[in-house]
Amino acid sequence: MAPAHDGQAPQLAAGFDDVLPLLVLAALALGYLVLSRRREREPRGWSRWRTAAFLGGVVTLALGLSPQVSPYAGGGLPGHMYQHLLIGMYAPIGLVLGAPVTLLLRSLPRRQGKRIGRFFRSAPLHVLAHPVTALVLNLGGLAALYFTPLYAAAAREPALHHLVHLHFLASGYLFAWVVAGPDPAPARPSVPARLWVLGAAIAGHAVISQLLYAGLFVKVSAPIGELRQAGELMYYAGDIAELLLAFALVSSWRPTARIRRQRPRRTSIPEPA
Repeated sequence: MAPAHDGQAPQLAAGFDDVLPLLVLAALALGYLVLSRRREREPRGWSRWRTAAFLGGVVTLALGLSPQVSPYAGGGLPGHMYQHLLIGMYAPIGLVLGAPVTLLLRSLPRRQGKRIGRFFRSAPLHVLAHPVTALVLNLGGLAALYFTPLYAAAAREPALHHLVHLHFLASGYLFAWVVAGPDPAPARPSVPARLWVLGAAIAGHAVISQLLYAGLFVKVSAPIGELRQAGELMYYAGDIAELLLAFALVSSWRPTARIRRQRPRRTSIPEPA
């Protein structure tokens, strides 16, 4: 779904738009590396596995934002679906498992850390960070893209095209964080409840991919072959991403730790260094 440009000046602008996100990602990865190396020298240490997961997420996101290295032809629906999977599903898993908020809290002075803690306990974030809210944003964005004229509009308008990718990234990160993220989250439900939400996400993605494959209710102008290829890619590759998320969720499950939990759960914010 790369936007089309005519003329030399728009091409230069498009080139800058392509490079800028990669520079931001490089700075983000460098900042994470610096902080994680400092935490590794402390008695508590820092998991190198989390560092590897975060950097893997950054690289995956960079690939998703670089359609020129995509294995699919540029401008086609399968190429767009490939980008969506990397930006909205695979990259967020790596970024979330890197626990960047915990790393930041351990690196900030105590006063700044307490401000972030108050933000995590705020009422709006309680609503936004609920798994059902994240599920609606995730599936709703897909439905709006493929079953309304949004896809065609984003193909014409570069700014809208970038906003769609931003939504994929934000909603994908939000969903991965509240379902299986190691970072603190407000009023996070139990693991079985989150597994039900993840199951609903798997079912929702399956329905959307099958409708896309069949060309039913779809507002995307593409050959039937591209619709089927994109539907298959979403169905199978999406299942793999969701299985990875399920594994991350159940691997952190400690059922015995919930014996005495009777009161409403509060956000656990790690103490800043």
